[in-house]
Amino acid sequence: MKQILLRSIALVSLTLLSTLTFAQDNTDLQKYTANNKGKFYISWGGNRETFSESDIRFQGNGYDFTIENATAEDKPKGWHIDYINPTRMTIPQTNFKAGYFISDKYNISLGVDHMKYVMNRNRSQNVTGYVNLPADEEGSVFNEEFDGSEYVVSEDFLKFEHTNGLNYVYLEVNRFDDISSIFKINNTDKFQLNITEGLGAGVLYPKTNTTLLGKDTYDEFHLSGYGVSASVGLNFTFFKYFFIQTDLRGGYINMPDIRTTSNANESASQHFWFLQRVFSIGGRFRL
Repeated sequence: MKQILLRSIALVSLTLLSTLTFAQDNTDLQKYTANNKGKFYISWGGNRETFSESDIRFQGNGYDFTIENATAEDKPKGWHIDYINPTRMTIPQTNFKAGYFISDKYNISLGVDHMKYVMNRNRSQNVTGYVNLPADEEGSVFNEEFDGSEYVVSEDFLKFEHTNGLNYVYLEVNRFDDISSIFKINNTDKFQLNITEGLGAGVLYPKTNTTLLGKDTYDEFHLSGYGVSASVGLNFTFFKYFFIQTDLRGGYINMPDIRTTSNANESASQHFWFLQRVFSIGGRFRL
């Protein structure tokens, strides 16, 4: 009886040892990059933008006019130390994102895209509406009825920029797929190639720089509207944790309440499409 008991204990011990050894071997063989659930990531980068034409309406005491099919450009900084200078990070066009993987293939992220929008001026534009300011106001020199004909929109008449930030603050759901095997990349812990797709929605919180009919400017951040977006990108991961990512992000922005002057009753409104090209660097770690 004693011998049978000893043999049983020995058998159980060997079985447990084998199981633990096998599990340990599997853990050792499994690559860090094989699973993403529970990891978080953070990234920082820069962008260039393209904007569609937009009808921009300006309303206030003594004026209500629309610049039709207005065009705009971004304001790139180029390769510059300001991208990593904490005191000047809002000067270039930047992108911040932080996210968490809820499964191996899906993550949820919070992003802040700091874009810049500069309406082209000092050129002929089709303008409708009117300006009818009191004679003692500086802008009264522009009093006129606009019938849609071309009118030279000078800088004295209007300067309209979201250069302190066309700030798009959004939540995004992303899919993340490892495509390394397509390119016969075996050791993904050294180098991994992934494709990402995302859908996002959020708010526009710009700091608009406007000079309008000689009125006092409003130089504060203001919640002006909303945006939706879709993105696709390539993620290049190096040595498990670090990555470079390139993205194309396109979307729609609608801002019905843009502050233009110190008078809260005066505002502008516009909506347009945008396309961003984003280059960012970041890290991905397990909590």
